[in-house]
Amino acid sequence: MAIAKVRMAIDELCARDPVFRAHVAKHETCDLKPRSGGRAHFEQLARAVAFQQLAGRAASTIWGRVRELVPGDFTAEAVLALTHGQLRSAGLSTAKALSIADLAEHVVDGRLPLDRIARQPEEAIIEELTRVRGIGRWTAEMFLMFQLGKLNVWPVGDLGVRAGYRALYELDELPTVNELEQLGERFRPYRSVAAWYCWRAADTVVPGAAKAASRSGSKAP
Repeated sequence: MAIAKVRMAIDELCARDPVFRAHVAKHETCDLKPRSGGRAHFEQLARAVAFQQLAGRAASTIWGRVRELVPGDFTAEAVLALTHGQLRSAGLSTAKALSIADLAEHVVDGRLPLDRIARQPEEAIIEELTRVRGIGRWTAEMFLMFQLGKLNVWPVGDLGVRAGYRALYELDELPTVNELEQLGERFRPYRSVAAWYCWRAADTVVPGAAKAASRSGSKAP
């Protein structure tokens, strides 16, 4: 069903825009889709925090050490059983260790109900996620797109999306955040798909390939 929805979104955007249609023909099909719930959502958010503002290899090493601290399922309860010192010993900065602990607290006490969060509108989810220490709008948007498979997210603060839009439409300069917000209106309700192909046009790594990890060219949350 998710694949069919993405295919329908691509067909609709191609029908609307010949420039977009020509670009899509050069690349593989967008693979946005929802992933498994509650526990997986928590682990991916924690991973995204660990990857913020780090190169892929360094971030992967640190995340691997964090993951080793929790045998089995990476749950909020398991993280809260760890000390701050244990999280720091894995290589996390103080800010990131506090952020992951705060995320776990939000999940355990019910302030962030990840098991049913996908049912909410996009902006409501972003509002809930950004209440957690260290999770900004960009991280929330990547979670919406690559973990929940939401199709109408338009990450205007992402440099890769801005650069890709400029390349696609042969603009003289990068569109500003405000300009890109307006330019994206015509892609509703499939702005996530348009963003995915903007990353391709910018010849950069699509964030989902790294499970919403921070990457070169993207703004950190």
